[in-house]
Amino acid sequence: MTRATLALPPGPATPAARESAQPMSAEPVSEPLVRASPAVFARRREAAVVREAQRGSEEALEELFRRHWRRAHRAAFLVVGDAAAAEDIAQESFLAAIRALDRFDRRRPFGPWLHRITVNRAIDHARARKLRAESELAEVGAAEPAGAGISDELLAAVADLTPEHRAVVVLRHLLGYTPGEIGEILGLARGTVNSRLRRALDRLRPAIESEEG
Repeated sequence: MTRATLALPPGPATPAARESAQPMSAEPVSEPLVRASPAVFARRREAAVVREAQRGSEEALEELFRRHWRRAHRAAFLVVGDAAAAEDIAQESFLAAIRALDRFDRRRPFGPWLHRITVNRAIDHARARKLRAESELAEVGAAEPAGAGISDELLAAVADLTPEHRAVVVLRHLLGYTPGEIGEILGLARGTVNSRLRRALDRLRPAIESEEG
């Protein structure tokens, strides 16, 4: 925003007046405007949705489901490698989050909290049920959720990781969390997260290089 230059109106003036009547500087004067970023607006909006959900609004619960279901299902799928099991895990995780919603601090983002529940349940499932190898992987690849964008070879390599290593790879490279955030989600030290990521990527490197080539 700028302010217009102020000058004396035209007309006769005394010499003294003419000497003192120098026009004021036309240099713009900036006025800082404080604008919240889109991310801040989105978080405020989500906090409002969570508040309404905590009050029992079905519409708010449906909006939370629409916002977070796809990523929660994708996380579960890539940890357990089974589309049907992933759907059950994601549904159970969402229901568990809703049951505990009255204890949720809405100043925090809802997504990481839901992913923590989902990934931990997926790890427990993968530990309890040893995945059948190649024959099942072919079926999983055919049932892969749209948009996952992973080749059969890389999917097989991910499924061959331990559940713990699979979880950190999914959270870091497919859901975009930082190592610090992954530590909070899984209850691990940051150094442990980084160590698991390095070991997992070393195991996945042949499949990654093959896909890039």
